Amino acid sequence: MRGLWNLTWLEVKIFVREPLGFIGTVLIPVVLFVALGRSLGERVESSSRLQGFVESDFPIFVVMLTAINAVVSLVAVIAIYREGGILKRLRATPLRPHTILTAHVLVKLIFTTMTLILLALAGRRFYPVALEVPWVSFGLALLLTTISISSIGFLIASVVPTARFAQPLGSLLLFPMLGISGLFVPLEAMPAAVQGVAHALPLTYAVSLLRGIWLGDSWMAHGWDVLGLAVVFGLCTALSSRVFRWE
Repeated sequence: MRGLWNLTWLEVKIFVREPLGFIGTVLIPVVLFVALGRSLGERVESSSRLQGFVESDFPIFVVMLTAINAVVSLVAVIAIYREGGILKRLRATPLRPHTILTAHVLVKLIFTTMTLILLALAGRRFYPVALEVPWVSFGLALLLTTISISSIGFLIASVVPTARFAQPLGSLLLFPMLGISGLFVPLEAMPAAVQGVAHALPLTYAVSLLRGIWLGDSWMAHGWDVLGLAVVFGLCTALSSRVFRWE
């Protein structure tokens, strides 16, 4: 356990030393959240549709963007470490392989949590509508979502050939999923074939869970979403354990 925390702390310091990664993962989502919310200003009160977007859909988009950015960053880091021989050297230490990988996940969870806290504080101070959100439950939902999506990131990192293609490939696979996740267009309004694809994608369950918890639903009402994210985690973790390359 001590080795895990020491390695996690080391990875946190390395991440902070890369200002672009820190700004993109933590600060930009908060600035986007506040800037767009404030720019809408008084128009929120005059349009129920716009108010619904600001109160629920836009915050969910921001937190999903945060989680995906963390995973894409994770894919890039793992690929860079493999290509530079760092993974090979770490594996030769007393640290066990799962400890090394868990440390990287913890780093992403730490900064995702930091972003959520900043969003909550910024929302209370600068947002144009009052946000009555069960933050503890929502934080747990975001934690589950990030872990599930991170397992996809590990699967991508397991097979991507070089660091050059790691981040573009992760972005190419993850970001388009948002378009058919039900966040911008209701699933019921999509063609049947697209709905079938959407129900096979983890981000659909992530958006449904996060939106429901954000609006005050119980966890029992989203049991299928939790199950879907858990299945994705189990499958991706099992596949990653078989195909992951340390060098």
